[in-house]
Amino acid sequence: MNAKEAEIVDPKLLQPYLNFAVETAVEAGKFTLGYFQTNLQVDTKEDGTPVTLADRKAEEFIRRQIEKKYPGHAIVGEEYGIEGDGNASHRWFIDPIDGTRSFMRGVPLYSVLIGLEIEGNVEVGVAYFPALNELLAAGTGLGCWWNGRPARVSQTSRLEQAVVAFTDVINFGRYHRQKAWERVMAATHYRAGWGDAFGYLLVATGRADIMLEAIDNIWDIAIYPPIFREAGGYFGDWSGEATIYHQEGLATNPLLLPQILDLIREEE
Repeated sequence: MNAKEAEIVDPKLLQPYLNFAVETAVEAGKFTLGYFQTNLQVDTKEDGTPVTLADRKAEEFIRRQIEKKYPGHAIVGEEYGIEGDGNASHRWFIDPIDGTRSFMRGVPLYSVLIGLEIEGNVEVGVAYFPALNELLAAGTGLGCWWNGRPARVSQTSRLEQAVVAFTDVINFGRYHRQKAWERVMAATHYRAGWGDAFGYLLVATGRADIMLEAIDNIWDIAIYPPIFREAGGYFGDWSGEATIYHQEGLATNPLLLPQILDLIREEE
């Protein structure tokens, strides 16, 4: 499924949704801090990924808030799946703890993600990093804001100067991107495993230049279209399509976009 042709949305109509998403993400994030750096039991889901009580409780809280405020909206969450009318015009995406592996090891680079899709286009995206107290929030036509100030992607124009973020290097080989990743490593200045939403945060705020993910679930990346549009950058797949539906992620600035696309498109 691809996003529909973008339609103009009145930013005034989006502001209440953005405010709600920010307030809910911050409140859920503060809740997770009660479990952070504690002796928390970690379970393994059917897909082999870890989950904690904090993941489940945070998503339950976010779902309750949405259900109370917007009972006709659909919800897609990492821990409890899809809820509501599949044809609903408004659909919320939730990742209650993006970066559970960081969270369970006491590393502060985890986040709460909430996004809103309206008529097939994601118009609101929020990432809150509770242990860092960093907030990245955007709505179409409302700008992208990092802790209350405008967020902008970098102006780096050459790959040999670029800082690249990623999550787990093994995924490039596991999902048939190893040769592309080797070309990226050879062509860029610095490759740092600042993964999950934290890597995307760094690109949206100009502190890194490229974020690459060979595999992503929709709740991992649904928030990024408005964030990168409003921050002056690109988010989409590895072929240059601005979509959240191809289970992979690429974020960068417009100066580097054609260069990185040419690099990763080369024959394997």
